[in-house]
Amino acid sequence: MTEVNQKTAYDDNNIFAKMLDGDIPCHKVYEDDKTLAFMDIMPQAEGHVLVIPKQKAVDLVDLEPEYAAAVLMTSKKVVQAQRQVFEREGVIQMQLNGSQAGQTVFHYHVHLIPSSIHELGRHAVTQADQGELADIARRLATAISAA
Repeated sequence: MTEVNQKTAYDDNNIFAKMLDGDIPCHKVYEDDKTLAFMDIMPQAEGHVLVIPKQKAVDLVDLEPEYAAAVLMTSKKVVQAQRQVFEREGVIQMQLNGSQAGQTVFHYHVHLIPSSIHELGRHAVTQADQGELADIARRLATAISAA
């Protein structure tokens, strides 16, 4: 039997926790009392959005059911907006649990990427233009508000 590595503890100084505390800005797409959706600054495709709970949770196992449900409902709103804004059906939904799976920010989050698996770029390679991110965030937020 293989030994399991020790699970990563929640770090109150992770970048997503700092966004939730208002210490670091983000290009907000949607926010409610349990979730925040914002543009990924190193996107794998145009329109790459992250959805996070407002609960301190490293991965899916830590997430309380009401926050899991809220993340799912916010993700649904974002996907509908992405389909409208980018005029495409295909949206990749990805969630990584633990460093062995590729998780790099240890606060539970869902990636919503309007792309196909064949078009998907590498993550965390190139930082996007902040003006373009702000424009996309505004367009997505408008689509969500209109729904």
